[in-house]
Formats: sequence, C-alpha cells, structure tokens
Amino acid sequence: MQPLSIYAGESALQTIQQKGVSPDMFSAVLGASGGPKWFVLYGLDKVLFSEFMDLSERPVDIIGSSIGAFRAACFAHNDTKAAIERLADRYSNTVYSDKPTVQEITEKGVALLDNMMGEQGVVEVLNHPSKRLHIVVAKSHGMAAREVRWQQGPALGLAAARNAIGRAKLQKSFTRVVFSNTESLFGFSEQVELKTKHVQLNQENMLMALMATGSIPMVIQGVPDIPGAGKGMYRDGGIIDYHFDMHIKTTGLVLYPHFSKTPIPGWFDKALKNRQCHPSSYDNVVMVTPSDEFIASLPYAKIPDRKDFESMNAQERIPYWHKVMAQSHALGDAFLEWVNSPEPSKFVQPIQLKR
Repeated sequence: MQPLSIYAGESALQTIQQKGVSPDMFSAVLGASGGPKWFVLYGLDKVLFSEFMDLSERPVDIIGSSIGAFRAACFAHNDTKAAIERLADRYSNTVYSDKPTVQEITEKGVALLDNMMGEQGVVEVLNHPSKRLHIVVAKSHGMAAREVRWQQGPALGLAAARNAIGRAKLQKSFTRVVFSNTESLFGFSEQVELKTKHVQLNQENMLMALMATGSIPMVIQGVPDIPGAGKGMYRDGGIIDYHFDMHIKTTGLVLYPHFSKTPIPGWFDKALKNRQCHPSSYDNVVMVTPSDEFIASLPYAKIPDRKDFESMNAQERIPYWHKVMAQSHALGDAFLEWVNSPEPSKFVQPIQLKR
C-alpha cells in the first residue's frame, strides 16, 4: 500500500520534472481548516519541517486557518517537532463534560494554545528570521458578531445564503483579516476578490489571533477587539478560507500537506457541490495527501472529524484518534522516501480541478 498521494498544479509539476524535489524549492506552506481531521497528518507534520523544510535557509511564508493556523504556529517554532507533539497531545486527549457549554469549550481551547506555544513560543515565532507566519481570521459583521446563540444561528444562515449566491457576497457577513509576524502581507490573487486586512502580530495579540482563527461559531466564543485589528468580533478563519482558493504569489512552490485531494474554498462551500477552487489557485502548489488506500486502512475506514465528539464517548474516541496518529507516521516516512527518490516526478499526479 502506498500511504501517500502527491498532486501538483501545472507549473509545479513541470518544476518537479525538471529539477526534482528539494526543500529550497518551496517558499510557502499552507495549512487548511478541519479540526480533528488533522490527526491523519500528524506523522507527516512531525517530519515536514524538522527533516525537510528546515534544511533550507530560504524564507518561507507559513499560512493557515483554524487548525491549519495552529500547525503553522508550530512550524514557526525553532523546534517544530516538539510544538506539534504538544498540540497533538493536548488536542487528542481533551475531554469535555457530557453537555459542554460554549464557555467550557472555549476555556479548554485557551489552555490548548497556552500549552502548544509553551513559555518561549510567542517570542520565538515573533522573532524567527526566516519563518513568516500568517494567521487567517474572519471578522464578523452584523448579527454574526453577536454572542447570543439565537442571533448567531440566523446570521450564519444569512451568510450561507449570501455565499450560495456568490462567494463575493460572503464579505457582507465576514471580512478576512490576516495576522502576520511580518510588516507586509504575502502576495496573492483570487478569482473572486475578497477584502483583506493585514495586522502585525505582537506579544499582546498572538494568542488572541490563534484563538480567534479556531473559534467556530455556535461552538466557541469569538474573540473581541483584538489589539491592532480594531473593534469587532473575530472568528474561525475557515469561514472564508476553509482550504484556500487563492494563488500564492511567491518565488518558489507552495507545499500543501492536506487531508483531502479536493480542496473547498470556504466553510459554507461544503454544501455546494459545484463550488470548487479554481485551477489557477493551485498552479504552483504541491499537495500531499493520505491515499484512499491509507484512509481505508484506518479504524472505521475514515479520517477523524468533529462529529467524533458527538458519536463517541471519550473512552472510544481517544484510542481511535491515537491509533490514527500512530498510523500517520507512515505518511511521514513515505514523504521522506518521495523527496529522496531519484525520480520524484513519476509519483506525482496532476491536481484535478474544474474550471
């Protein structure tokens, strides 16, 4: 069984065919939203920087939303493997009461991030000379900014309806805000342009930005009035950029470790079968995903997801997630085998996205 599937956009595939694969050919790394789906990438993430990307001295933009932003923050540490292990340990072993409140879930989220970043993490990330962290957050407008549950529900319904009419209309409910440890935002273009605000990270707002990007509406409290970003309510970055539908303008290629071979633009697009990312967004992207055969070999033949909190008790869920994490080391091994193979291009498939 080949545990890893590798896909590349047109330009990325040509580059690999001509030059092979090396860490210095990548100048950006993407991290998608998806909550517990990340556990299938745990073993890959442990080696991605520590045994590959960190071998290059080239500056790299590390971009993520929600759990992808948590991973991005770990990658921006000096010791990426230790940070990933802290995130995985705390996240996989989290236990809630039988009927957890929004406050309980929020408090445990705050504790998770404190543990993940450790004592020196914020300082390391803010001052790293070559790792440029970008945390994607959604600023809420109108009733979507309220913390009252009966108001949030209709607000999300309205946002979904606006998005169904056209992705550009989503910005009536949410605005993209990107928090970076750089003075300028990474370059990108979109087929559907969405207003974007750039905010510089500092010691005062980093943990708040990380909490905001994982603040799922109706589940976790939003983060109000983040310093540097202005007044307002900030929520899950995956609302706008679930899997990202943007062309990253960078001098190298974009490496995208992902749990799905079919990226979806935004959170509300999950219900829209015809809403796909544009091929131009992935022209310079190399996407590394678990293969269908590997997923079939997992317990329950599926990748973990947020529904596991509801369908399983902690005694069932935690061993299941730990088993997936243990099996995921095969992805890390396969990745290192691929990048060190004499003909890496023969293992790469074109990314299949409809225009």
